[in-house]
Amino acid sequence: MKRLLTFAAAALVAAACAPKGPQGVKDAFEGKFYIGTALNESEIRGWDTTGVEIVKKHFNSIVAENCMKSMEIHPEEDVWNFELADKFVEFGEANDMFIIGHCLVWHSQLSRWFPYDENGEYVTPEVLKQRMKDHITTIMTRYKGRIHGYDVVNEAILEDGSYRKSPFYDILGEEFIPWAFECAHAADPDAELYLNDYGMSDPGRRDGYVKLIKQLQERGLRIDAIGMQAHVGLDYPTLEQFEESLLAFAGTGINVMITEWDMSALPTVNMGANVTDWAEYREQLNPYKDGLPEDVSAQWNARMKSFMDLFLKHSDVVTRVTAWGVSDEDSWKNGWPIPGRTDYCLLFDRNHEPKPFLNEYMNK
Repeated sequence: MKRLLTFAAAALVAAACAPKGPQGVKDAFEGKFYIGTALNESEIRGWDTTGVEIVKKHFNSIVAENCMKSMEIHPEEDVWNFELADKFVEFGEANDMFIIGHCLVWHSQLSRWFPYDENGEYVTPEVLKQRMKDHITTIMTRYKGRIHGYDVVNEAILEDGSYRKSPFYDILGEEFIPWAFECAHAADPDAELYLNDYGMSDPGRRDGYVKLIKQLQERGLRIDAIGMQAHVGLDYPTLEQFEESLLAFAGTGINVMITEWDMSALPTVNMGANVTDWAEYREQLNPYKDGLPEDVSAQWNARMKSFMDLFLKHSDVVTRVTAWGVSDEDSWKNGWPIPGRTDYCLLFDRNHEPKPFLNEYMNK
């Protein structure tokens, strides 16, 4: 009997001391940065039960894919739709997640009424500033102390470093950005505030944002981080280009967040003016309808790992890495630039399994 007890005790000790691999992707990067994902309506409402379980197990940060954009949450001047945004925040709180509000000011998916008067003309600068203040204040006051950070202004600068000619810029000029940050900080002084944009490897866009960040800082306005949307491909950008921009942003003294990360597995195809065979073009755009070839999958995983290793290299300034969706079936790229396109962009495949490059981190 004593011998059996000794054996049992030894087995328990061995089990307790045995190395235990991470339980999820977030665990593999614990202490480095948040691992986030964008939630769509199906996940927020709990309809996609498999997707919800993946989010709970593998992610510790969430961002709303659409439900907090102007046309969704504030469709008319005196009409607010908080129902889905409330559920999004409640999900994040219930699962102890770092919650991101996306986005307060953006030219796209902007409610039609926002910059126009009853005659369809642009409103005056004074009216637009008040509408911006009311919009930002209403949202941030409702979720004060619950949403941890906001993309205050989204996609404001073009690849040549100039400002995008949006209704906000047309009416207020460059001032619309400082005004948005001023309103946001007043509404919730504890919330982190971010800029966010795509194509951040473009030298012109990078330099434009470095200049903008410094201008905000010189005015004493709070800006905590810049979001580098990482919609990348198998052949663009180079890691060196991406790293150069990352370091340039970090050089301003703020943090860097990798946002909207996905990598198209499909070849880059440009439709020139002389393309006349639309059917052939569609085939070129959608070559892997029945599955990703092994060699392309290997290439995709190797490149994704290279990006993740880059983020880890700079984890002293990279505070969050967020995928733009949960699994391949959720990706916005499946329907872009043509309906029905099949892509393989995200961290989990269509069977809701983690991609091979992630297993390398989780199994360490």
